[in-house]
Order: sequence, then structure tokens, then C-alpha cells
Amino acid sequence: MRHRVAGRRLDRPTEQRLALYRNQVTELLDHEKMVTTVAKAKEVKGFAEQMITLGKAGDLASRREAVAFITQDKIVKKVFDVLARRYASRQGGYVRLVRIGMRQGDASEMAQLELVE
Repeated sequence: MRHRVAGRRLDRPTEQRLALYRNQVTELLDHEKMVTTVAKAKEVKGFAEQMITLGKAGDLASRREAVAFITQDKIVKKVFDVLARRYASRQGGYVRLVRIGMRQGDASEMAQLELVE
């Protein structure tokens, strides 16, 4: 039984799953909008909001934690310089998940993740 076990496995080994999350969070923070499946979007949303919260903290430990997760240094700089200032007065909810329908090939439910203005 899976009582109180958080997260989705997405039919991948742990290393592949974490690499997927890292890559998708990096791309979301870079382009500020992305389309993926609903299951992946629900997982990525939490990680992206956590990275923005680290950017708002702005200290060295937070920067090191963000560098360990985000795969590109320029995106870490963007999080700490641009996004942290944009969301300085906001208490959370930096990412919006919008369901956009079914994918043509396999009828997977798709969603668009976007950063809130």
C-alpha cells in the first residue's frame, strides 16, 4: 500500500525522474511558459515555486541550493535578480497551471505552466 507516499513516479527510475524535473524547471524559468502533461506539470509547479522562493531569500545558502537544482547558471541569475524582484510582494502562487485539452497522439491530458505576472 502507498499510504502517505508523496509524489508521482511517472514510470521512470529516480535519477531520470529528478533529471526530468530539473530540466523542466529550468526551461519554465527561462521561457516563463511551457506545455507538458498534467501529471508532470503538477510536480514541476512545486519545484519551480520553491526555486523562486529561494531567489526571494537571496542569501548564499539559497543560491547554492538553487545552483544544485537548476541546470544553467544564467537561469539562476535570472531567478535571483529578475524573478525575485518581480515577486517580492507576493506570498506564493508564482506558477499557474492551465489545462489545455488532450494530446492528439495518445490522448494524454495536457497543461500549460506559466509564471504569474
